[in-house]
Amino acid sequence: MLKGNQGLILCILIAIGAICFALFSGDPYYAQVVIWVFTNAALAVTLRFVLLIGELNIATAAFFGIGAYTTAVASTILGWPFFISLLAAPAIAGLISALFGWITLRTKGPYFLLISFAFTEIVRLIYTRTDALGGNSGMIGMFPPIELDTYFPAIAITILAAILFGLYAVERSNLGLVFKAIQNNEDIPRSVGLNVIGLKILCFVVASTAVGLAGGVHAYTNNVIAPADFTYFVAVLALAYVKIGGEGHIIGPIIGATILTIAGQFLHSFGPYENIFYGAIIIGALLLVPGGIVGLGERIKAGTLIGRAER
Repeated sequence: MLKGNQGLILCILIAIGAICFALFSGDPYYAQVVIWVFTNAALAVTLRFVLLIGELNIATAAFFGIGAYTTAVASTILGWPFFISLLAAPAIAGLISALFGWITLRTKGPYFLLISFAFTEIVRLIYTRTDALGGNSGMIGMFPPIELDTYFPAIAITILAAILFGLYAVERSNLGLVFKAIQNNEDIPRSVGLNVIGLKILCFVVASTAVGLAGGVHAYTNNVIAPADFTYFVAVLALAYVKIGGEGHIIGPIIGATILTIAGQFLHSFGPYENIFYGAIIIGALLLVPGGIVGLGERIKAGTLIGRAER
């Protein structure tokens, strides 16, 4: 595994390469696939970010949808400009997540997981029962300005890559270390006078704001959204990305999202058997590589080092 500046430089080069590919590939389909990879990576990384405080956040899917619907309403109903409607997504997602976190983060473990699951389904049902939001049919017509149409794939990838780098920067900061301390034993941070509940809410808000922005990008990328796009299954897939890639490092969810997103596109050709093969890939990966791909790399490196030491 690459560490420190080497890993960061590699990630920056990959992001730049993806942006250049979107600009110059000339193939809209492949540019769209790259956007999907980065969107799924953002979903996985934001879900993992809340894992830093030890909580599995199924509501990742809800705030992804809140961001998408906020942008859709701002763009199609309110007629707001492109960038303002896009920035409205993280703002609304952040505000709602602050209230949700303040109410729910006094619980933890399976209790928080169940609450976040219920919240996701409640939000989805609100979409289906609200005629102004298109009901079950959803909303259409979220198009970037004509003058940005050619550059939008590159803009979308840039925004999504910025989300990933931003969350990585927070995780590597002193604040990120405090989040990890809460995961290990929240009594220790509390014993030195830290407001543990407030820090949990902050972690939750940062992740929800980020995934809300990703939802806004998703709305403009697909041009159409529907309640079925934002079920709890979105968070389940994000968890699969995290576990297959490995949750020990932020690069793990990105690797997992890349592999499964590309595999999903390939498996479309299998028709009704698509989900069977997709599920088999997930199960096989979890059984064969229980620590994720990142964990496998670390074990291989550790074994190599042990072998050298024995010699």
